[in-house]
Amino acid sequence: MKKGFAKNGAALLILALVLVLAACGKSGGSEGSASSDKPAANSAAGADANKDGKIKIGFSMDTLQEERWQKDRDLFKAAAEALGAEVEVQSANSDDAKQIAQAESLISQGVDILVVVPHNAEATAAIVEKAHAAGIKVLAYDRLIKNSDVDLYVSFDNERVGEMQAEAITKIVSKGKFVYIGGSETDNNAHLFKKGAFNVLQPLIDKGDIQIVYDQFTKDWNPANALANMENALTANNNQIDAVVAANDGTAGGVIQALAAQGLAGKIPVSGQDAELAAVQRIVEGTQTMTVYKPIKALAEKAAELAVKLAKGEDVGADKKVNNGKIDVPSVLLDPISVDKSNIDATVIADGFHSKEDVYKNAK
Repeated sequence: MKKGFAKNGAALLILALVLVLAACGKSGGSEGSASSDKPAANSAAGADANKDGKIKIGFSMDTLQEERWQKDRDLFKAAAEALGAEVEVQSANSDDAKQIAQAESLISQGVDILVVVPHNAEATAAIVEKAHAAGIKVLAYDRLIKNSDVDLYVSFDNERVGEMQAEAITKIVSKGKFVYIGGSETDNNAHLFKKGAFNVLQPLIDKGDIQIVYDQFTKDWNPANALANMENALTANNNQIDAVVAANDGTAGGVIQALAAQGLAGKIPVSGQDAELAAVQRIVEGTQTMTVYKPIKALAEKAAELAVKLAKGEDVGADKKVNNGKIDVPSVLLDPISVDKSNIDATVIADGFHSKEDVYKNAK
């Protein structure tokens, strides 16, 4: 009896152990199933997010203080959104440290591509390095980023801009004392504008026809600094100035303010660039000679199109190279247009860049 009981007890014990193990296995399988279901669900959600999600573009801008850059922002944003992308805009107010910090913030937000209008062509190389470390490509918008592995540069032929400025002025005055009022020394474009201008001026200098009596960059492109520069040029030359090549419309405005204070506005030709409303109004009035119109809509739309392509890893079809001190950067360069009183209607007004009413509202 004891023997049978022991045998039966052992059998029952084994059965109990089997049931316990089965229960544990079922429980373990259930947990394993729940655990494996979770990543699967997350993976599916991720796939849906990638499928439905938009390309996120971080747009890091030097400044929005000038009318021109406000147009760039609005046109770029509209073009990118029309392509199904989202745009997060940050403006650094011409502060290098702030621009780098803002770019870091955009990177941390998980943007797919960074588009940068650099304040300082050298300092913003740090942005490229930080973006690349996060697997994000960088497009330099309008201004080149120097000494970096920047992925793409989209702009205008900026050397040609300077040539147009000097050509327009020397058609009016081919001899005499010239002043050159440049842009910000930290902006690579300012150097390209100056190079272009001197492509035209240097042969005349060599011939002795013209003399550069004042040549100065304008800190941060600030019109107030351009005004101070022009006041210094006038003082140093007893107001005996024959022509001024100013690198953009903001600096031209400062120059013309200084000339006006001496009763010289409209008597001395002054160049510009960007076709700002105040500048084309001055052209109509006769105090500014010309501006260089860079169709910003074309630039913004092209940059938005290429930013989306770059984010997707598609070929951007860059047909030019521009050396930035480190590499030959793949580049897309658009054509600028010289504008004076004779073709304002056929350019900036015909394109809808400014309305005829606004351009001519101060005309006498």
